[in-house]
Amino acid sequence: MQHFQSVLDQCPVGHPDHAAALTNLAYSRLEGYIHNHLQDIDTTTSLFRESLALCPQGHPNHASLLYNLIRALIWRHSKESTAVYIHESAQLCCKLLPPCSEDTYLHSIGVDSAVGYMINNLPIDASDEDIHLRRNILELCPVGYQLRPRALHQLAQALETLFQQCGNIHDIDEIIQLCREAVFLCPEGYSDRGSFLNNLAFSLVIRFDNQGKPNDLDEAITLHEELLHLRPVGHEYRNFALDNLGGALVTRFKKRGDIDDITRAIILRREALTSCPPGHPRRDTVLNNLAYTLKTRYDESYVSEDLNKAIDRYRESHLLRQLDHPERHVILYNLSAALCSRFKHTQKNGDIEEAIQLCQEALVSLPSLHPDKSRIYSWLHFAYLSRYRIHQDPADLSLAVENFRLSLRHPTQGFPERCPHSRKVALITRRHRDGSALEAYSTFFKLLDAHLATRSSATSQREAAAAFHYARSLPVDAASCAIRSGNLRHAVELVEQGRGQQWSLASRLKTPVEDLESANPQLAHDYEELSKRVSNAAQSSATMINRAAADRAATEYRRLMRQWEAVVAKICDIRAFSRFLLPPSYEDLQAAARHGPVIILIASQYSCSAIIIPTSGDPLNVPLPSVSLTELNNLKDRFASKLKLRSRIWLCPTAAFTFIPLHAAHPFQTKADGSKESCLEDLYICSYTPTLSALVRSRQMMKKRVTPSFATIGQGQPGAGKGKALLAVDSKLKLVHKLVPATAKHVTISGDTATRAGALQALEENTWVHLACHGKQDPAQPYDSHFVMRDEHLTLLDIMEKDIPRAEFAFLSACHTAIGDEKTPDEVIHLAAGLQFSGFKSVIGTLWEVNDAVAKHVVKAFYKYMFMDLKNGKGVVMDCSRAAWALNCATHAVKTKVPLEQRMVFIHIGV
Repeated sequence: MQHFQSVLDQCPVGHPDHAAALTNLAYSRLEGYIHNHLQDIDTTTSLFRESLALCPQGHPNHASLLYNLIRALIWRHSKESTAVYIHESAQLCCKLLPPCSEDTYLHSIGVDSAVGYMINNLPIDASDEDIHLRRNILELCPVGYQLRPRALHQLAQALETLFQQCGNIHDIDEIIQLCREAVFLCPEGYSDRGSFLNNLAFSLVIRFDNQGKPNDLDEAITLHEELLHLRPVGHEYRNFALDNLGGALVTRFKKRGDIDDITRAIILRREALTSCPPGHPRRDTVLNNLAYTLKTRYDESYVSEDLNKAIDRYRESHLLRQLDHPERHVILYNLSAALCSRFKHTQKNGDIEEAIQLCQEALVSLPSLHPDKSRIYSWLHFAYLSRYRIHQDPADLSLAVENFRLSLRHPTQGFPERCPHSRKVALITRRHRDGSALEAYSTFFKLLDAHLATRSSATSQREAAAAFHYARSLPVDAASCAIRSGNLRHAVELVEQGRGQQWSLASRLKTPVEDLESANPQLAHDYEELSKRVSNAAQSSATMINRAAADRAATEYRRLMRQWEAVVAKICDIRAFSRFLLPPSYEDLQAAARHGPVIILIASQYSCSAIIIPTSGDPLNVPLPSVSLTELNNLKDRFASKLKLRSRIWLCPTAAFTFIPLHAAHPFQTKADGSKESCLEDLYICSYTPTLSALVRSRQMMKKRVTPSFATIGQGQPGAGKGKALLAVDSKLKLVHKLVPATAKHVTISGDTATRAGALQALEENTWVHLACHGKQDPAQPYDSHFVMRDEHLTLLDIMEKDIPRAEFAFLSACHTAIGDEKTPDEVIHLAAGLQFSGFKSVIGTLWEVNDAVAKHVVKAFYKYMFMDLKNGKGVVMDCSRAAWALNCATHAVKTKVPLEQRMVFIHIGV
């Protein structure tokens, strides 16, 4: 070093060899530091920095100087463990690697080891700087680079830390993608494969907790099983594998109720506890997890021994966990929950007092945005409610409601937890007329709406909705609660908010923005463009089978949804558009009754009612305590007092009412003079609407009228295995062709041309359509319900993906086109609703199987009345709003030719 210092003294600043002299001295000092011959590292790094300044990028010595400065910083970090040095070395590595390909000298002497050191030693934190730095390092490790799996793993851990602090579900999507790639790049036998498997499984469980995807949970359990196989008895990390697999099985048990899952989970976690004897650093955690598993089984079986053992384990874990432990609040919360459960059984005040105290202590220990804070508010709510039920102190009820609101409004809580919580609160508080039950119902619908919006396809949205099986009755239960409170307007709003949510979500992307274009053209353009991109992303993700590709597509969908939501928020900031896309108010919904009243039939476990929405004024309620003949006659009389004979009415059935042919309601009684009592269809012209919003949208779109064109689509000879031949189809098509006015452009598609593509094209290119073929409602997958064509099925999903704003009328002469599925009846997912959604304002569908030969009489009579005025030269416009009247006349006209069950099968939906 003395010789190099002497050389530097002879090469002052400005000397051509000054940089080389600085470099040689710095290098010799670094070697002395590495071998502990020299303690001063500051001077060494300063010399490297000074030399680097004299050799900018492009200089032949720049890369080697950068590398040696990185070495100096790494060695300093290894001895001092100061984070600033590892951060700087990582930043310099990002500058060094691009000009150093793998075949360069620098790579051969240890650049890889420097990058590896930084990947493994950068402290895991959730700062933007750290995550940005790890992203840069990952970019420097391309596919095939040996360090890429570790770089993926460490970035995933940093994002996991960020999620734990902020609870943003979009971080979990990225974590799963990173973990998948890391596992893929590490085949069996790779030393790090176990860690990567564990992280992927853990992330999938988190996403399941927040989004409820059942495939995530099953995949996580499979990964944990593989990991346990890699951790045989005696392995130092076997207790982790046992504990984590047990946790995933507990989660699945809570979801599906398979007793084998919880039994095995207890066995696994008891073995994990045996692997962690007193003094083991993880004993407190394993005790807590075993207690949680026992408590979970108690919640199902109510065996008090399980609960008492759980409390004992929690107390033991509590004693072991230090006050500053970051997960101490988990034990406080869990012990509180167990004590609260025991209080409900024993009613010992000491248990509930301690439970409330533990929850309050847990809340104080957490920062405001901690993801677990919402859960603790939730349990504190139930603790106060439990005490209220025993002591009936109003203060406890107020505290329960306050903590319920704090829980639901907390920004980090996952939808699958917040949704059932809001439902439970609604059920519990129904008896109290303080408005909290109505607030809970409304909150549930908002949460479910937001949860479904995270799903990237209609099929996955339905699966997510069906997962909340207990929610099927909530729209009508909410309406019943509002009726009981005397708030009929709110009853209408709630039943609309809770029904047809999947149609509502999809229709937002088709919302017309003519008024917005006048107020803010750029915002209108942004909204329409993003709506198209979101719709396209949803369609593309629906067809993906590869799980990794589906994850990427779903992430892209949610990225676009965030942009779309941001634009919607900007629109709502404009005063005139403050309610843009918000749940409609009663005043908005009353537009559905512009041409005649709408009757919503509420079928709730608490009460049955008919709410009549008049053309103007407040809604009317007709209680139906037993849905008896007397009540139906009362309902008919209430109609009669408001309507003229043969007026139009719209029926909006809910729940069980959706499977009943209400339009054919008949007293089946004979008057004193021997004449028959009138049925509903004798008195009024009945139509149906899936929701009020659907009818309002159809009316709004009626403004876009164009020259009519008529397509008849028939397939009477489907392919093998697709159903029997329909011999009357061709003659029916010829009949319709004759009855359609000559002024309308007309096309017929049948036989070999009646394919899936041909039918879709005809639907898009024509405003009026008559479709005659086999129809099938798929109860398991309603979006796969279809019309049978020559080649492929024309599915409901195919129809939904089309936007046909100028379409007007469709007659669906096929079986089962207007009946939904039993799992989600209030979503009204059927073929006729799909056509209405795609743009057809007026649709005739069928409730059950159609006799093709007999139905021909109904079709002939319908079109005779539909185009009667045009045939007589009285009119010049084909009017789809006449369809309900024409169908009513037709079913009356064919009474002697067509049996009742085949007349009842046809219903009208829409304007």
